[in-house]
Amino acid sequence: MKQIRSPRHDTTDRPFIVIWEATQACPLACRHCRASAVPDRDPGELATAEAYALMEQIAAFGTPPPMFVITGGDPFQRPDLFDLVRHGTSLGLPVAVSPSGTPTLTRENLAALAEAGARAISLSLDGSTPEIHDAFRATPDVYRWTLDAWRDAHDLGLKVQINTTVTGHNLTDLPEIVRVVHAEKALTWSAFLLVPTGRGRLLPPLDAHQVEDVLNFVYDAGAHIPARTTEGHHFRRVAIQREILARRGADHITALGLGDLYKTLTSELAALNLPPRRSRRPPMDVNSARGFVFISHLGSVHPSGFLPMSAGNVRESELPDIYRTSPLFTGLRNPAKLQGRCGSCEFNSICGGSRSRAMALTGDPYAEDPWCSYIPGTFPHQRELTALLHPRTSAA
Repeated sequence: MKQIRSPRHDTTDRPFIVIWEATQACPLACRHCRASAVPDRDPGELATAEAYALMEQIAAFGTPPPMFVITGGDPFQRPDLFDLVRHGTSLGLPVAVSPSGTPTLTRENLAALAEAGARAISLSLDGSTPEIHDAFRATPDVYRWTLDAWRDAHDLGLKVQINTTVTGHNLTDLPEIVRVVHAEKALTWSAFLLVPTGRGRLLPPLDAHQVEDVLNFVYDAGAHIPARTTEGHHFRRVAIQREILARRGADHITALGLGDLYKTLTSELAALNLPPRRSRRPPMDVNSARGFVFISHLGSVHPSGFLPMSAGNVRESELPDIYRTSPLFTGLRNPAKLQGRCGSCEFNSICGGSRSRAMALTGDPYAEDPWCSYIPGTFPHQRELTALLHPRTSAA
């Protein structure tokens, strides 16, 4: 199904991506921080030898190995960061690093990451101007550090992913962020739909209809930049709906009930006159526990960094065993366990909703995603939908 990409291996056997929170130490105090990052390192963090052992467990998943991302806090707060990248690379892991926009984000440090074997970095851009971005990051000059690092990374041969946390502070700034991403070039742009955990619980939430408008805007932005979402799994539903409607020459605004926010965002996007991409990059079919695993700085294993339920600890059990057999992971991989609208939705096999957001807002990781407005069965072209979702069944 060209509208959705799937990992080339069975995600019940091994993940597509493993993210390790190397530390929670970070000099910033960002308003949305999942980790509620603190200035100093925790003495209980995985030590260097334990981190090496973790990477060896990841390599034990087999070939092709999962993508391995070192995040934080700020990974540069660990003096062994370059050794960690070098060890992961020596094991054949594709290693990426997700640093914070701090004074540690220097060209010298980025060059050392590249020399150690890192393939990519991800940076956060939460506003198109210093005023918007730095206010959200609660620190002056973060915007400048981020743009400088972005350009330095390109010069050094590192790929760059840009992440944008979508909240009320930047909803109307999204087209301008797309403009910056296009101008500076990025491997991909990911619009992160906030999960209210950590300090993010204090931010005003979006409503489900605003989210629908944003997801459709991200789809439109994908005609100009490589765009995706984080914790916006219903973006995969939107991609399929928009493909079917385009084939039929139908008005997607009317068919999907999109609102004024969508109209405003797309009007501003059109006014930018960005050139089209040669091809659209379909979203990847990955969700919490289904192709995705997160390890905390203390070694606990989670379906997502935004889902605080632990399935075990790499200090006590092997990561492949936890991922493949723990009740939490096997349960979240089973669409039959989903409840509410997510349980009855015809898209649940390729969406499944945000299990992290369901947990954060309802206390139940199997509940419906409160930030999805879709009513199961209401998409008007169910025959075409079945042909895309279940091509073998429909052909029979």
